Amino acid sequence: MRAMFGGYGVYQDDLIFAIIVNDALYLKSDAAVQRDFEEKCLQPFTYEVQGKPVTMQYFEAPPEVFEKPNSMRDWVEKAMGASIRQRSHSPDKTFQARRGKSSPP
Repeated sequence: MRAMFGGYGVYQDDLIFAIIVNDALYLKSDAAVQRDFEEKCLQPFTYEVQGKPVTMQYFEAPPEVFEKPNSMRDWVEKAMGASIRQRSHSPDKTFQARRGKSSPP
């Protein structure tokens, strides 16, 4: 976990797949899994910058994940998939530069 957004980013290795803000868990989403979140009427993480809302690709975790370990596993796998897909679409140099790493020779 790393501090961010007034909360925490949750990582597996170098992939962020969730954030915790104001005691709420939000899971990473993308076009491939966003419908799963929307079908459960889960809301995206939104914050304000200069009075304007900014919506991120993280959605509330469904309540059942806190009661059923298998449900948590399923939703985390969806979030990890979104994170992996985002990374695979990110240019290698840009991805590594954001993390302070240099490109391999």
